[in-house]
Amino acid sequence: MDIRPIHNDDDLAWALHEVEPYFVSQPQPGSPDGDRFDILSTLIERYEAEHHAVGLPDPIEAVVERMADKGLSRRQLCAATGIAESKLSEVLNRRRGLSLSMIRALGRELGLPAEVLVQEYPLAMEMA
Repeated sequence: MDIRPIHNDDDLAWALHEVEPYFVSQPQPGSPDGDRFDILSTLIERYEAEHHAVGLPDPIEAVVERMADKGLSRRQLCAATGIAESKLSEVLNRRRGLSLSMIRALGRELGLPAEVLVQEYPLAMEMA
């Protein structure tokens, strides 16, 4: 097997080029190509996690984006979660922080992980 560690972005580009054909035609697990795919994927994931980590999205932006993805209006989200419209409006306008019960309800309804929703974020008065 011609696999090597990924030390820099040039090595990453090589590994991505090598793994690309496996996305077109997935190799059989346990086969030599399947093993090569697994090893390259693991190396790529590790390198990217260490050198190109993507942070968590802003909680409010994540809620708004997920609402758009699901085609939910504020009113519909309130009905589904039991959050009062006035409170949700204050949260989405960054005038109020998310409470634990809101985090639970929004996480459940929108499929957002708690680790995204529990992050601190600036409120409107802090942004001015």
